[in-house]
Order: sequence, then C-alpha cells, then structure tokens
Amino acid sequence: MQISLRGCDELLPQEDWLQKLAKAEATGQPLRIKLGLDPTAPDIHLGHTVVLNKMRQLQDLGHQVIFLIGDFTGLIGDPSGRNTTRPPLTAEQVKANAETYYKQASLVLDPARTEIRYNSEWCDQLGTRGMIELAAKYTVARMMERNDFHDRFHAGTSISVHEFLYPLLQGYDSVALKSDLELGGTDQKFNLLMGRHLQAEYGQAPQCVLTMPLLEGLDGVEKMSKSKGNYIGITEDANTMFAKVLSISDELMWRWYTLLSFKSLAEIDALKAEVAAGRNPKEAKVMLAKEITTRFHSAQAAEAAEQDFINRSRGGVPDDIPEVQLTAGEGGLGIGLVLKQSGLAPSTSEANRLIDGGGVRVDSSVISDKGLKLAAGTYVVQVGKRKFARVTLG
Repeated sequence: MQISLRGCDELLPQEDWLQKLAKAEATGQPLRIKLGLDPTAPDIHLGHTVVLNKMRQLQDLGHQVIFLIGDFTGLIGDPSGRNTTRPPLTAEQVKANAETYYKQASLVLDPARTEIRYNSEWCDQLGTRGMIELAAKYTVARMMERNDFHDRFHAGTSISVHEFLYPLLQGYDSVALKSDLELGGTDQKFNLLMGRHLQAEYGQAPQCVLTMPLLEGLDGVEKMSKSKGNYIGITEDANTMFAKVLSISDELMWRWYTLLSFKSLAEIDALKAEVAAGRNPKEAKVMLAKEITTRFHSAQAAEAAEQDFINRSRGGVPDDIPEVQLTAGEGGLGIGLVLKQSGLAPSTSEANRLIDGGGVRVDSSVISDKGLKLAAGTYVVQVGKRKFARVTLG
C-alpha cells in the first residue's frame, strides 16, 4: 500500500484497493492496471513519466500493467482542462505519433511484462447502436458537473456534442480491458471515475482510481509542457538532459525526487536531512540529474554529461562539438554569417542581437564588434553556455 500511495494525489477508494490487493495475494491472480495516453504529440517528456514511474513500481510488484494508446479517442481530443474545443487530430497524425509512444514508454516500463493495446480495437466495433447504448448510461446533468464543461457553458463558450463522447469512450476502455486500477494525472479524475461508473453499469467490479500530481516544469510554476518550453524530453541527448535537471530550483528538486526518483522515501528523507544540516544542495541535484540521465541513456552517458557540464561551467570546451566547414572568401566571413551558417543562430539579425548581448565568443574571447570578419583558419565559436561549433574557414 505504501508503494501505491507514494507521491500520489488521491487513491479512490482506498478500502476497495486494499480488498483487491488482498484478493490478488490470496489467489495469485495479478491485478490489471491501466494507463491510457492519447498520442497527441510524438514525444514523451518527464511529466508523462510520473504516472509511468508509478506503473513501473506496481509492475515490479507483479501486477499486469496495460499501456493503452488512445488512437481512437485521440481523433476526438480530450476536453480536460480546456476552455475551448480541442482541434481533433487526423488519423495520419495519430498513427505517426503512436508509433513512437510505446517505444519511449518502454524506457520506463518493462516491455516484456507490458500489455500494449489500442482503443480502436473496441471503439471501432461499437458502431452507431453501441454508441447510443453507451451514451444512455450517463446523464447530461452529470456531464455538466465537470468543471471545464461547467465553466465553458456559463462563459457562453461553445461545447461540441462530440466532446461529451470523450469521457464516455475513455470510461468504456476500462470496461473493455476489465481493469482493476486506472492511473492518470489529477486533470483526468473525471474521466477515470467515468470508467468506474461504466464498469458498474456493465456488471463489472468497479476499478479503483489513482491520480498523480502534474509535474511542474523547469520554471517551477507551470506544469511541464512542450508548448511552454519548460520540459525535458526523455529522448533528449544526455548532456542537455543533465544540464536541464541542474537548472531547476532547490525547492523544486525535492518534488522531482518524490515523483521521478526511484530512491526510497527513506533515502530521500535522509538526503534532505543532510542538506538541511549543511550539505551543498547542488550535490543532491547532481545525484538526481545522474539518476534521470542514466535511466534514459546509460551510467557512462551520465558521467560524461556531468563532465561536460563541469567543462562548460569552467569555460572549457566540450569534447564532442560539431565540426563545420565554411568558405571565408578573400576578405574573410562576417561573424553574423559565421553564426548563421554554422547553425548557432537562425539568422544574421538574431546573430547581431546575440553579439549585442555579449553572448558570443570566438576562441574564448567575447565578441562585441558585429562587423568582425574571420579570416581563413579554425576557430571555436560559442553562443551562450551550451552552443559550440569548431569552425574551419577555407
């Protein structure tokens, strides 16, 4: 039970979950634990792994985990937390995104012990008659109790009828899979409880519901989101991943430890006590950065990323920087064009802005002259703290 509750927001109802656990132990029959994700984007970030980590913890206890890709519901669009109708994805977009989802999720889950399903398996078969029968099992009044629908209705914002189908279909997933427990973020509570309601309507034992907090992103304020730019993608390179973890605040670090680390709560509490007693919190943050980077890359990559970060912090040059060949011409090549053609700036105007801000170095020297031309030779060009290129002008 302690593992189930670690870091979670709610486990409903706890009494039912205890009974399910006891029955599973007595019969030797593993519980069916479901997590559904709509493939709305091709990449998974650390925020998504909060529930995946919980799945892995329960998987390691011997339960059967089901990773459900909402290839059918993705065509509708989840209205959770939306103040406008979500534009539906095309079938082509859903298919392209779904192809990468499970591969990335397998970096957290054990693929050999994970059941992967697509909800088009049963949603396509419902047909018009089945959809009407499903819709008859829930009232409009109950649907309007949902906060986002309630707020949009009273604000005079349109609600499309198809949006009512989303929670019904997500709930029907639990019926089709006969799930004992469904996981999701706190924003999914209404949808998860719908599954519990529909299972009872179809004569099944209702599932329990476990919600996990939404992980704050790098800014420590907004939830992690690619659109907000405060995310760490789990397929980002090791150096970037390591550096981004180190950029979070000391306060946020402990929340990330609880939700992302595989260390025990006792180990985290002991580490927190050491920091309170005077240990440098950066050391704890480095440990977290190495753990996360190791999980999605390797221990060797994490060690190399740490050394790369140290080199950058000391003004050193990383070992593996891009090699770029450019043509200098008779009078040399302007620094703005050097930055643009080497991929360090998207345009010469942006290059000039970076120079004005003191963010450009050539062979460790800060460049302030936007009219500078580099003659034939090899230079280490740096933009900010993380962008480097070894440029050879011929």
